[in-house]
Amino acid sequence: MTEDVAALLHRGTVIPAHPLALDADRRLDERRQRALTRYYMDAGAGGLAVGVHTTQFALREHGLLRTVLELAAEEAAKRAEGRPVVRIAGVCGPVRQAVAEAETARELGYDAVLVSPAGLPEVDLDGLLDRTAAIGEVLPVIGFYLQEAVGGRYLPRSYWRRLADQESTVAVKAAPFDRYRTLELVQGIAESDRGPEVALYTGNDDNIVDDLLTPFHVHGPGGPVVRHFVGGLLGHWAVWTRSAGRLLADVHAARAGDAAARERALARLAGDTDANAAVYDVRNAFAGVIAGVHEVLRQQGLLDGVWCLDSAESLSPGQREEIARVRGLYPWLGEEDGFIADRLARWLT
Repeated sequence: MTEDVAALLHRGTVIPAHPLALDADRRLDERRQRALTRYYMDAGAGGLAVGVHTTQFALREHGLLRTVLELAAEEAAKRAEGRPVVRIAGVCGPVRQAVAEAETARELGYDAVLVSPAGLPEVDLDGLLDRTAAIGEVLPVIGFYLQEAVGGRYLPRSYWRRLADQESTVAVKAAPFDRYRTLELVQGIAESDRGPEVALYTGNDDNIVDDLLTPFHVHGPGGPVVRHFVGGLLGHWAVWTRSAGRLLADVHAARAGDAAARERALARLAGDTDANAAVYDVRNAFAGVIAGVHEVLRQQGLLDGVWCLDSAESLSPGQREEIARVRGLYPWLGEEDGFIADRLARWLT
């Protein structure tokens, strides 16, 4: 990882989890896949996470992983214009598969890998850590606390301390959707001698503002320390990305003492959670989570439909109406429409 990319990652930035654009036959729509990356870059994202849960883990079974990673890397490089961009590839599966995916990501110019614990319920904590160490021989690692509703598992404080102890660990994404478990993650990272070298990113799409504004008073090897989530690596930030950039700027300003910026960020706390409930289909146990992300992008013109690789994945009854409701209710979401409309034709060209 180059110095400027590492500095950006640790300073904190907006990293959308990149969706997968499909046509009505559930085949890759390359034109719209490129358009999504162009949107994120022009909206001010400081990084991209590709091949992760929001991209659909099933893309591996369809032979799309390399192609989708390559498309995002190409478009990000074209639009970076000299600024650093953190390119993150998702990896999953047993050791051999995960290491091979990391090698592909390295070949395509990615800076780090987000290591998913999904699909390995029979592997104990030592096995998970050994797998991460093997992956870390290839690229820097971002640990991932994935919520159980979409395939994650409980990971105790000791796991996060031991993960931070590994020299290849540069950041962690906390997405258990649980305050107790989020605190355990922060405590575990802080307890490691390498704790200050590991950046904290929120993946708790249900509680973004709270995570970003909370000073976590915990204990490190030398005594009390304060840790903050510096940015977000989020499926929720795959939509309304420009708005996410404004939120994070306010959070960083608030930490520097700007009271007005803090009030602006706090004013979004309930609304962003409400919007996420609609997009992630919380009422139906997240059944429409990926389709919900697609629906926002469809309503904005970036996608043609909400098709997923799994034909059983779609919007739940009433979810489309809920998404339309929150888009009209919160001004910081509606403002994104004009930004997209003014550029959509160019992104699709």
